Amino acid sequence: MKFGIVVFPGTWSDKDTYNALSKVLGYQSSYIWHTERDIDSYDCIVLPGGFSYGDYLRCGAIAKFSPVMESIKTFSAKGKPVIGICNGFQILCEAGILPGILVRNDHLEFRCQWTNLSVQTKSSIFSRKIPKNKKVLSIPISHGEGNYRIDRDGLKHLEDNNQIIFRYASANGTINSKYNPNGSVDNIAGITNKKGNVMGMMPHPEKASETLLGSDDGNTIFRSVAGG
Repeated sequence: MKFGIVVFPGTWSDKDTYNALSKVLGYQSSYIWHTERDIDSYDCIVLPGGFSYGDYLRCGAIAKFSPVMESIKTFSAKGKPVIGICNGFQILCEAGILPGILVRNDHLEFRCQWTNLSVQTKSSIFSRKIPKNKKVLSIPISHGEGNYRIDRDGLKHLEDNNQIIFRYASANGTINSKYNPNGSVDNIAGITNKKGNVMGMMPHPEKASETLLGSDDGNTIFRSVAGG
């Protein structure tokens, strides 16, 4: 499995993503500068976290015009997997590859903390290797604009098509506003597109790749997309 890690000006979690994929899990991965267009040699594209173009205008609003994004649209249209993490999720929404939008956290604070994610489906290519007895993942967030918003019809569409993959929850899987760190509608922490081959999530699985860091639950997501 060959992963491509997209780097925009202002990306800062690219090295953590490379560490998780190549040094911890042993997959082949390399960086893709945002001006590149040829990404056909990769099996999966990852848009990591950061502050692309300084998050000017809106998070991801400028990055969506980078040359690589047209290639990612073509790549995803072919059914190949794409993962957007934090700023990567924001970029995918701004580019129209994923529905909805990410706005300022409802408390207007930047939050860097551990969160618990209730796994809503294990039939996704991004969750299929999560053990059957594991219903909650411990993965941290680090964002100021992680408040996922979508209109009522859009939310129903996500639910009806099984596109909600993670929700913020308690350690035992209880889902309510108490455990929502940013105000996201319906406690949504991660979604997929209708085809199921593009995922966006605000928490950082690459920062939960080793028990020394506090959790290695993030590895289950990368193993899922790699098929083992």
